[in-house]
Amino acid sequence: MSKDVSIFTSDTALAPSGKRVTALSQTLATSRNSTTRRIQANINGTFKKSVNGDQIGEIIRGEFNAVIVNMLANVSRIYYKDKFDPSKEATLPNCWSNQGDKPEAAASDPQSTTCSECAMNIKGSGDTGGRACRFQRRVSLMLEGDDSGTIYQFNIPAKSLFGKGVGNLHPFESYVNFLVNNSLSPDSVVTTIAFNPNAETMELVFSPVREVTDAEFDLVLKAQENPESKMYTQLTVGQVDKVEKKPAIQAPVAEAKPVVEEVVEEPIEEVVAEVVEEPKKRSTKKDEPEVVGAEMASIIENWGSDLD
Repeated sequence: MSKDVSIFTSDTALAPSGKRVTALSQTLATSRNSTTRRIQANINGTFKKSVNGDQIGEIIRGEFNAVIVNMLANVSRIYYKDKFDPSKEATLPNCWSNQGDKPEAAASDPQSTTCSECAMNIKGSGDTGGRACRFQRRVSLMLEGDDSGTIYQFNIPAKSLFGKGVGNLHPFESYVNFLVNNSLSPDSVVTTIAFNPNAETMELVFSPVREVTDAEFDLVLKAQENPESKMYTQLTVGQVDKVEKKPAIQAPVAEAKPVVEEVVEEPIEEVVAEVVEEPKKRSTKKDEPEVVGAEMASIIENWGSDLD
């Protein structure tokens, strides 16, 4: 559309003296334009700047300095039921929590009502013996020396969040506590973000370089008014992540109901007692004829012949 053509039906209204910028106009412009600027840590010890997934500028090796302009108060959590497969289309997580307390309303497959009582938050629920639901942090930051105040999203993996620091070199959560204990905050200092050379796997460490200058502080305040600085700290925002496909959710297996056998009462047969005649008693000696004399001798003689 030509810029000379007005979008309004009425041309009698007076034009404003300048462009009017409000919080709503910034939020809508950011979400609709959907420009995502990131700094990504690679497993080969380098950092890559990108806009909407396309690399810009040169690869950063080893470390870089930045000012962290925004972050959430608590560590976030994110859970994928399926293992990552680069050959498949990316999906949103099954469940996630920005503040690490309860699933977000947009989560399509919440695993529990609260994170503290979730079975996926128990050590051993993951394939490698850890938690199936992983910790994660996203911060928004500006690069040192960039007077434009351009904001980037930076993801801090779980292995770079926790642990104890040595001197002024810390994992991120320990680093924030270190600054607070020294009456500072991440948005008031220039921070070096570097790969830990002593770690067996990819881990990042954080250390303070100096306090920000007045000019840098003005850029920080301006950046914090930009809706991008807050949006970049959120997990799985569709406009930021460029991912909108929901994960496949398996229907819960129906609980097997106990089989109740129908009890069929059999008819009771009438038992008829059989009348059994008692055996007749042998007659007593009084009733038997008495064997005497010649008869007895004949019987004895017959027994002897049987023995032969």
